[in-house]
Amino acid sequence: MIQRFIELGEGYSDLYELLEIARNQSHRVRHLMILNTEKEGRKLSSFLVILEPTSVGSFQPLYICREGIAVTDQKSKRLLLFEALAEDLGKTIIMLDVKPSTFFGEKELYFQHLIGILRMNRYIPPLS
Repeated sequence: MIQRFIELGEGYSDLYELLEIARNQSHRVRHLMILNTEKEGRKLSSFLVILEPTSVGSFQPLYICREGIAVTDQKSKRLLLFEALAEDLGKTIIMLDVKPSTFFGEKELYFQHLIGILRMNRYIPPLS
């Protein structure tokens, strides 16, 4: 099985694309996740949509808006949109605290680290 992160970006339009992917592939949505981190003294979140693997090719996409959502005392519009998506799809948002991507020398190492965490916690299937 191939499990790969597909990074959309950090802006509002990227989040709208993430929401649209989840809505249009609602039958394949496995998990909705928020990955919280602290980067350069700021609390940030990444929004993640994990789809079920494809039937042909066993490809499992993990769509992410990486570290683009600031965590504040009040709920941001982005968080409210993601929560509304979870409610519409009947999913519970899973929240994890992770290291920032800047902790790793390369973005691909960060994504490999996250895949390890997701496998260990059984949010995605093990390597087969």
